[in-house]
Amino acid sequence: MPRPFLIDTDAGSDDAVAIVMALRHSDVDVRAITVVAGNVPLAQGVQNALYFCELCAAEVPVFAGAGRPLLRPYAAADWFHGADGLGDWGERYQPRGSAAAGSHAADAIIEAARRTPGLTIVTLGPLTNLALALLKAPDIAPMIARCVVMGGAACTNGNVTPAAEYNIWCDPEAARIVFRSGMPIEMVGWEFSQGAFVLSLADIEALRQLQSPFADFAIDCNIKGMRGYEVQTGEIGISLPDGVAMAVAIEPGIRLASSRHYVDVETDSALTRGMTVVDKLNLAGDARNAAVWQELITNPNKPLICWELDASRWKALLFELLA
Repeated sequence: MPRPFLIDTDAGSDDAVAIVMALRHSDVDVRAITVVAGNVPLAQGVQNALYFCELCAAEVPVFAGAGRPLLRPYAAADWFHGADGLGDWGERYQPRGSAAAGSHAADAIIEAARRTPGLTIVTLGPLTNLALALLKAPDIAPMIARCVVMGGAACTNGNVTPAAEYNIWCDPEAARIVFRSGMPIEMVGWEFSQGAFVLSLADIEALRQLQSPFADFAIDCNIKGMRGYEVQTGEIGISLPDGVAMAVAIEPGIRLASSRHYVDVETDSALTRGMTVVDKLNLAGDARNAAVWQELITNPNKPLICWELDASRWKALLFELLA
């Protein structure tokens, strides 16, 4: 029987690839897509998510959620993804007839958690919707089988500041709530969108050769992001952090090295806002640090941090699902 997934997304160009992967996988049953403001404003994100479902001929309910972070001003990532989140193709990638469901995304998450044994939640954007669900119904945390979070940067640099990755930086208070909730989190950091994980020019040409509408869409909607990634890093290629996280959710064997550690999120410092502070050396219980980590060290569930992933296996899965 296919595994039940709920995908929480801000519906930008790399989200598009991740969601198409899930919708096209025979062993994944996407029960709901919940949308949060992030890469693009909420209304645009909902339209994008509806289009992803139409492209894949998938009847999946789409729920609108939070239109801004819990406490912070909203900051989009349109410079990277385009005003529409999909590379500014105008009406080319617009839904034709579908509409969002009536419930709020947080309520949809709560209902799915309570009614769906073995549910995997995959988060591809800021964690506002999930935090709202946990604030309203903290009892759902242990009901989730897996919560794969594309977010943060484990002991390395971020992509929006030297310390922080965008999804966590955008709403650090929400991220702190989620990481402290006791949910079985698997953190796939931004570091897995660089180097061997980037689609090279040869990979892009090979995807074009598939002559598939899914592959063409994946490339087209990420061309603007490809330019942004080159400006940001100097590396030429398409960076797909959400696609890599979805690959981990679909095939956990892609993890080559991982371990469990306490993680907290910086919310007070302007310099390190949104930093995912990973206790890699397990120092939280040290007498010098215990007071700082007090709210976490009594929690039996430590997030699983990915340290090394199989880049070739990720790309093989991507090509299989976009064919």
